[in-house]
Amino acid sequence: MLKPKLLVSFFSAILLISGCSYLNSSDDKRIPVKVEKVVDGDTIKVRVDGRLETVRFLLVDTPESVHPSKPVQPFSKEASTYTLRMLEDANVELELGIGERDKYGRLLAYVYADGQSVQENLLKKGLARVAYVFEPNTKYVDQYERIQIQAQKEGVGIWSVENYVQEEGYVSEDTKQPENTANQACTIKGNINSSGDKIYHLESGRYYKITKPEKWFCTEKEAVASGFRKSKQ
Repeated sequence: MLKPKLLVSFFSAILLISGCSYLNSSDDKRIPVKVEKVVDGDTIKVRVDGRLETVRFLLVDTPESVHPSKPVQPFSKEASTYTLRMLEDANVELELGIGERDKYGRLLAYVYADGQSVQENLLKKGLARVAYVFEPNTKYVDQYERIQIQAQKEGVGIWSVENYVQEEGYVSEDTKQPENTANQACTIKGNINSSGDKIYHLESGRYYKITKPEKWFCTEKEAVASGFRKSKQ
């Protein structure tokens, strides 16, 4: 039998370990939070368990309004305003992604205001695109893509500007288009997800078109030699 002092130490250790991840993302449980600030259309600051956290919306990307090296992009202010209006005076909850955080320490989550998905509403209004689709956080990607297709058909928001939404992001006259390092022979996309996994995507892959490449490969052998594994879908 453990001595009293050892029991106290044991339970203290358990509490300390559980406190390192005070948000349980192993199921669909939604966590109530208090919104402190809307940074932009897809990023907010919240108070949870007394701590201030930055939250990045999973699977969507809105135009930039506060990026230090980019100009204010079309529909960025509208996206920020829409997110603010959805969240203010609402009961806000988070459904955390697998792994909880990205490489910047931000919580990754699906966000709800009075039970409504903020991501879905941004997509419906044409104020966001489906993006940053990294395994294993692909839970709602199919329904998000269906909503996006409808917004494209209706030509709302970002879809009303010809060639504004590109695979690599938003490109307007005020936005310098990134150089495309791919060529006809090198079409394999390699990216690193929020958990640090290196994954490469073939043109026949499910997420190829909406995956933002961090590196291009000409052959699968080259991708594997660089430490990447093939996408499962």
